[in-house]
Amino acid sequence: MGAEQRNWAGNLAYGAERVATPGSVDELADEVRAAADAGTGIRALGTRHCFNRIADTDGLLVSTAGLPAEVAIDAERRVVRTSGGIRYGDLGSQLQHTGWALPNLASLPHISVAGAIATGTHGSGDRVGTLSSAVAGLELVTAAGERVLLRRGDPDFAGAVVGIGALGVVTHVELDIVPTFDIAQTVYQRVPLDAVLADLDAVTGAGYSVSMFFTWRDPDAVDQVWLKRRADASGQAPDELLGARQATVKVDPLGNPDAEHCTDQLGVPGAWLDRLPHFRLGFTPSRGEELQAEFLVPRRNAVAAIEVVRTHAAAIAPLLFASEVRTMAADDLWLSPAAGTDAVGIHFTFRQEQPAVDALVHELGEALAPFDARPHWGKLFDVDSAAPRMAELYPHWGDFAALRERYDPSGAFRNDFLARLGL
Repeated sequence: MGAEQRNWAGNLAYGAERVATPGSVDELADEVRAAADAGTGIRALGTRHCFNRIADTDGLLVSTAGLPAEVAIDAERRVVRTSGGIRYGDLGSQLQHTGWALPNLASLPHISVAGAIATGTHGSGDRVGTLSSAVAGLELVTAAGERVLLRRGDPDFAGAVVGIGALGVVTHVELDIVPTFDIAQTVYQRVPLDAVLADLDAVTGAGYSVSMFFTWRDPDAVDQVWLKRRADASGQAPDELLGARQATVKVDPLGNPDAEHCTDQLGVPGAWLDRLPHFRLGFTPSRGEELQAEFLVPRRNAVAAIEVVRTHAAAIAPLLFASEVRTMAADDLWLSPAAGTDAVGIHFTFRQEQPAVDALVHELGEALAPFDARPHWGKLFDVDSAAPRMAELYPHWGDFAALRERYDPSGAFRNDFLARLGL
């Protein structure tokens, strides 16, 4: 395989014998078919922004980085067809140039479209869905080398979108688009947590997208609330939020003294792709060397879940850069974090101290289990502890297992991660 292949954060080395970077879908299909025929395990590799071994295999890693970057807008259907390996930031630039936008973006524009969708990655907004919910169609190559096209409404569609790499390699995606819009971003500092929890809906509903950041050094405060309002919305961002004033200088949610790599704030309007993410495409995303975990709970359980996290503040704070709480609207995708319920994500960006972080993540997972917490597919969680709960957390878990068996009967895309989950 040559030089050791590592994930984006550098916390794990891939165990594959070989990494293929095909230059066309035909080449990709040939690579996948040959590996499957030889009994070699296969996984797809995107921008490597996963912190666990969901994308690992001891056989063949198929990178989508070499596939041609395609962006084709269908204005009549209001969708864009794009290559799965493209980064959201690069896709967004082309959409903005032609007057279009995506409904939402994650905190990092550096991640690939297919990888983000496959793992249920999300942005924020009470009335805005996960990135996966914007999928109108997808094309994938199965272990047999066959190309499959699925569109919203097809029988397998809801199961295949958040596919956790189990069905094949996603080569193209169709995404819903909307006319471009501007966002103004305002940050409030030191917001009283008790006041937030007393009326969580009022805080998260105050903008198109709202993020709350915690260091948990003070268990009674939300260190920063990032309020992202559409520039065409009525009114203005309030001067105060629950008694907390607007920040007067640009700030970084992870505590860096220089916030240049963050998107612009201070209420200055800008294009959606320059405000919905927290970090700018031209800079190293987030901290770089870090570990991430996230648990997503039904909206009805959010306040109680945050209160439980607060009881662990003393253990969390020494290992933490920042914790973030975001919201998302319900969808019908089988393995989505918002499947069947509006959801709230409780995210942690930890220092790269893996043994201590793993122990804490296990503890947090157990503490949040009574609140039906779903772990983010691409981030750290205790797979073995979570596995027995999957059928309860996801009503279509058994349906997805049957779908995986039908699309990949030889188990070519089945790695240790999936096996431990019982898939």
